[in-house]
Amino acid sequence: MPDYEHILVERAETDGAAVARITLNRPDRLNAITPAMAVELRNALADPGDARAFLITGAGRAFCSGADLASGRDRQSTGGRGAYDSLSMSYNPLMVQMAQCSVPIVAAVNGPAAGIGCSIALAADFVVAGASAYFLQAFVNIGLVPDGGASWMLPRLIGKARTTEMMMLGEKIGAEKAVEWGMIYKAASDEALMDEAGTLAARLANGPTLALGTMRANIMHALQHDLPSALHAEAVGQQKAGNSKDAVEGAMSFLQKRKAEFKGE
Repeated sequence: MPDYEHILVERAETDGAAVARITLNRPDRLNAITPAMAVELRNALADPGDARAFLITGAGRAFCSGADLASGRDRQSTGGRGAYDSLSMSYNPLMVQMAQCSVPIVAAVNGPAAGIGCSIALAADFVVAGASAYFLQAFVNIGLVPDGGASWMLPRLIGKARTTEMMMLGEKIGAEKAVEWGMIYKAASDEALMDEAGTLAARLANGPTLALGTMRANIMHALQHDLPSALHAEAVGQQKAGNSKDAVEGAMSFLQKRKAEFKGE
């Protein structure tokens, strides 16, 4: 795993399958993200190595408090052109990379997930939030508009009315309400958060990750295309998965009445 300045990337193995744990590592700034940090995160997600799942969390008492408006280039975020450049060159490519990642992503939200931090968390396949966590679209409080794909993701997750509430009122949505709204997968106690998220990431890593990656792609495709196009994508994906060693192993384990041992191949 390469070394980064603003994030930590660690490899852990469970039952022979590796998980890459990415920690947003600016705890003194509540992990507020900068363009350079966004590029590091994008690069880490683009190169899983032998990892078959990602687990993303934040150092200290926050997941990510949003863009760091007090740092270098992002100080210009309120000036229009600086925000456009940061989004176009750093943050938007990160969100695209998350959507196109070849392996599953779990987010362990251990505190505030605000602004672009909220978008990063919700772009994961599974979001597990601690009891003290909350999700916040605070842009209205500083005269800006949500970004990082929030306008695309949130209506699809929670509908127009709740998206409008989050964006136009700028109020915190706690972990339990986020579960109730269907915005995240699960809430956990703060103490159990990392264990639960880690167990889930390990389960995914030990699954048929070629098929899981194809599922990710098909879900994203279906969100943007009509039914005939989605059906075609499923057929193509099924052909790819059907030719995999994992599909052979899955069929054999079923016939032999044993647990499948998938290798992600």
